[in-house]
Amino acid sequence: MIEASSWATPARAGRTAAASCAEGRFFNILDTAPAALRAYPRYRDKVPGGYEEMLAAGYPKGSEQTWEFHYQKLWDSLQRTMREEIDPDYDGAWEAGTPFCPPNTVKGCDTDYVYAKRPAAVHDAVARLSLTGKIKRPLITLQGTLDALLPISRSGDVYAKMVDDSGRGRMHRYYRVTGGTYADGLYQGLEQLVRPMSPCFATAFDALSAWTTRGTPPPPSRTVPAPAPGIDKVNGCTL
Repeated sequence: MIEASSWATPARAGRTAAASCAEGRFFNILDTAPAALRAYPRYRDKVPGGYEEMLAAGYPKGSEQTWEFHYQKLWDSLQRTMREEIDPDYDGAWEAGTPFCPPNTVKGCDTDYVYAKRPAAVHDAVARLSLTGKIKRPLITLQGTLDALLPISRSGDVYAKMVDDSGRGRMHRYYRVTGGTYADGLYQGLEQLVRPMSPCFATAFDALSAWTTRGTPPPPSRTVPAPAPGIDKVNGCTL
């Protein structure tokens, strides 16, 4: 199996997602997206502290040029859609909340959403959806270091540790792709900053096929460096 990144509030055996969140160790999109919806407009408007709030929420330094795209296209819509499925009572009778509502302006505004303060039933629902790291067959995970939808420090990095902690690390490879993002469309216009992930997925698929059909193990997990100048990063990727 190849996965792009991870739903990242992993509930370990015997521990609920609520406990994990309370300890400040694990996060999910319902933590990170509302934080971005609150902090990014402050950063964009040059309000002191806005940038630091974005970094504290896990959004990687260096991805700043992609934040406006994520704000307009992804953070708000994904937060409202997922929150409506997992925690529909938050906004009462509304269906998926109010788009782009400023903080403290509308009852049930997703910008104000604080997952840690939601009822136990919500945390239990997330726990049922959460990954455990207890994989049963070979798995290759790739995630871009500039992913500003599911910050890598809150998702891929956490999941790789869970797999290792479960004693299944020998069946897992984790490649952190320098300059990779969640959306390859960002490459156009930001060619000097980001790299497309699609070629790396293709390489990973071939590697997984060789691993599962011929017993040829993929390279060890690592952070894949940015291609050297002159290397075609649109049509190729070396893990």
